[in-house]
Amino acid sequence: MPVLPTPSFQPPFWMLNGHWETIWPSLFRRVKFQYSTRERLELADGDFVDLDWKLSPRPTKDLVIITHGLEGDASRHYVTGMANLFVQQGFDALGWNCRSCSGEINRLPRFYHHGDAGDLRTVIEHAITGKQYQRIVLVGFSMGGSLTLRVLSENPAWVPAEVKGAVAFSVPCDLYSGVLQLMKPGNQFYTQRFLRKLGKKIKIKSVRFPTIINDHQYHRISNFIEFDNRYTAPLHGYADAIDFYRKASVKPLLHQLQIPALLVQAANDPFLAPECFCEELAKDHAYLHLEITERGGHCGFLQAGSVHTWAEKRALEFVTTQVLTS
Repeated sequence: MPVLPTPSFQPPFWMLNGHWETIWPSLFRRVKFQYSTRERLELADGDFVDLDWKLSPRPTKDLVIITHGLEGDASRHYVTGMANLFVQQGFDALGWNCRSCSGEINRLPRFYHHGDAGDLRTVIEHAITGKQYQRIVLVGFSMGGSLTLRVLSENPAWVPAEVKGAVAFSVPCDLYSGVLQLMKPGNQFYTQRFLRKLGKKIKIKSVRFPTIINDHQYHRISNFIEFDNRYTAPLHGYADAIDFYRKASVKPLLHQLQIPALLVQAANDPFLAPECFCEELAKDHAYLHLEITERGGHCGFLQAGSVHTWAEKRALEFVTTQVLTS
């Protein structure tokens, strides 16, 4: 599909730039929404992920599976807001939590990361074989958007017929450029926030697995390259951080995508470098739709005068008009 025309929406007037549009909803947006149940899904390697479900008032075989971003969880505003709108439109909603993100640390030394969509694949298979859903759409934000696109494009032959399409927002499709972007002056606040959250988990795991994980001098880590060299790469089978960024980036896989997917990136997203926007790839792609908004920040997309974000309404529109029309 050609790159779609730039969408137009109006954030609240007092949101002056991409930082405001990123930070304010992350800290202060509240969604009136509660999941119905939590289910623990045991994984083949002995670990687990927790699934948060919200069922439509009327029985349905349509499901939206929503994947959160780095160090997020299924309670994040962008997940619950999306789930809320889809449930209102007759879908069941599943917000799943990556390993270690549901409020309970996972069992194994490893974590989750951009390059491993295996757990999402297991969640999808569970929704089909265990719950008998017949039409499934995927929505992901940031790292969750990366996993969403990866699970569809890494091995297209695997994708079940029940999975009809996907929408991904604020995706660091090229990890190395994204890491460098977060190292720029004015963006380091985000890196430090991530490192603080990850550091709490590293500390717990250093006690549980002292021969594998060491938190000594963790406070000296100042960027993702240092963190990924010390933890992500060795824990997940990569040679170093650069090897991880090269192999875990979803951009090189997107040409293999074979079902409709919408990628939405905000031009003022402080997390994204130009390499993440994938314009050249999308121009001649049969299935990848790309929209670049002028505003929105990172996983923000607040719209003036609406309880729903522009992202939530756009995802529903794409799914109902471009995905579930056949």
